[in-house]
Amino acid sequence: MNQTNVHERRLTRAAEEGNLNRKYGFWIFLSSEFLIFAGLIGAFVMTRASVFRSTSSLEEFVQKWWEANTFSLALVSINTFVLLASSLFVVLAIDAARRDDQRGLVRWLAATIVMGVIFLGGQAVEYTLLVSEGHTYFNNADAFASAFFTLTGFHGLHVFVGTLICIGVLQRARKNAYWSGNFTTVEIFGLFWHFVDLVWVLIFTIVYLT
Repeated sequence: MNQTNVHERRLTRAAEEGNLNRKYGFWIFLSSEFLIFAGLIGAFVMTRASVFRSTSSLEEFVQKWWEANTFSLALVSINTFVLLASSLFVVLAIDAARRDDQRGLVRWLAATIVMGVIFLGGQAVEYTLLVSEGHTYFNNADAFASAFFTLTGFHGLHVFVGTLICIGVLQRARKNAYWSGNFTTVEIFGLFWHFVDLVWVLIFTIVYLT
């Protein structure tokens, strides 16, 4: 084996180790993000429980519950489907990069961006409906709304940031920056997007269905 081949192998091994380190580092970052979301979800659950404990009868309990859930479950369900579909598109984008399918990579990344924008638009509509019914973040008398806006708004911020990241990845993909031997950036974006989707499934279950 000549020195050129040895040098190429060393470079390849160094690149692989660097990519693994990037993934491990990102997993640590996601772990810290999960702890933040766990705290926010816990705060929401405690706030909701305190609101319901202040009721004096079952009838009042039920009434407050429905007043607190004035948002449209159908709208949120559609938003949930949109976000889950976007995760499928990310999987297809990574698969396209792995197969050196540049057109497929660009197409699925673009579809993910569209889904992210649709989700944010749906959330904006939901917030508009809530505010029109008197539920605002700064209303001290409506602790439930404050906890709700904090939790879902923080998640929405993550969707917004993820969409911006996807736009950046898409721009590089259009310049053929990724191929079967170099698509770690696409994978790391996929980790972030799947994390955001997983957190939303938890939020949807806890906030809207329980």
